Amino acid sequence: MSSRAAAASVSRLTRAAAARFAPDNSRRRFLQGAGAVGAAGLFAPGAFAEMLTPTPRQTEGPFYPDHLPLDTDNDLLIINDGITPAVGEVTHVGGRVLDAAGNPVRNALVEIWQVDGRGVYLHSQSGGGERDANFQGYGRFLTNAKGEYYFRTIRPVPYPGRTPHIHFAISRGERRVLTTQMYIKGEPRNERDGVLRGIRDKRQRESVLVDLKPLPDSTIGEVAGEFNIVLGMTPADPPRES
Repeated sequence: MSSRAAAASVSRLTRAAAARFAPDNSRRRFLQGAGAVGAAGLFAPGAFAEMLTPTPRQTEGPFYPDHLPLDTDNDLLIINDGITPAVGEVTHVGGRVLDAAGNPVRNALVEIWQVDGRGVYLHSQSGGGERDANFQGYGRFLTNAKGEYYFRTIRPVPYPGRTPHIHFAISRGERRVLTTQMYIKGEPRNERDGVLRGIRDKRQRESVLVDLKPLPDSTIGEVAGEFNIVLGMTPADPPRES
């Protein structure tokens, strides 16, 4: 499969978010790679509701940032007006937040956090050595009217005991309604990861596996993937401990 065909898995519905929020030098390549309707394109409001699989809840883990970075936007590679990017494989992640009926969730706050290229979280108790000072480590994005979100980050790397993953939290107003994690489809370490294997429902487990595909015409090896999040009918997450 060509890189252009592979990158078609990124939904055209995510392109609008990228066009508005992606840095100029990455926006063109991301849009080129999003040339066809992906899975999210099937989800018109209210359509195929019986086919939607709720995104499973996962542990927040011990390392939600205990201090937020000075920059909390959706581009984790550059902090404020810095000129030195974070070390890692440039990765575009976008998708939609939907309710259980398939309707887009507008103005939902999507937060992500992950280790840097050295396996270190933005947290005072995280081990692994010195942090990459150029990696933001945390970002957030408010979904638009179509429920879309978009982030530019690095490809997640493993750290002791865990397969590569990105943490996600979804909030509506002051209420966090879902905490979950995104994983890389085909990553060999997935089979040994207790948190991922703890998702007993096969469809739910597959729903958090994202296929990262090369972006065509990228000279630096960028990849992109689509992660659609379906909010179930279960109660909201309990308040997070500070």
